[in-house]
Amino acid sequence: MSRFLTNLEVEEVSDTDNEGRGAWKLLKPLVYLSDIAGIISVPAGFVTDFASVPRVPIAFWLTGDTAHPAAVVHDYLYVTGDLPRPVADAVLKEASAVAGVPAWRRWMMWSAVRLFGSTHFGGK
Repeated sequence: MSRFLTNLEVEEVSDTDNEGRGAWKLLKPLVYLSDIAGIISVPAGFVTDFASVPRVPIAFWLTGDTAHPAAVVHDYLYVTGDLPRPVADAVLKEASAVAGVPAWRRWMMWSAVRLFGSTHFGGK
């Protein structure tokens, strides 16, 4: 059964950018056990902006500032390119469920990364 094996521990390392996003650094590894992809270990020191949702009021209200641990795992998978993009996106949806995100919001988050995430995959 999918679950986080460690808790998310971060510190803010920068103020918000021009899109309203800040950056956070992991203080300890974040380890996630995925039914889809096995064990994913995001190392301490990894920097994330959590979910890269545009700060457009409706979009952010619907999907932003949620599922931080799932977003960190997804950011890591996108930066490393260790898994194919569809698998990384499926892990986001799965980990968001583990984090308690409602099904309708998980679907919106997954749809957004499927539609708009390709330019960020593989460290691009």
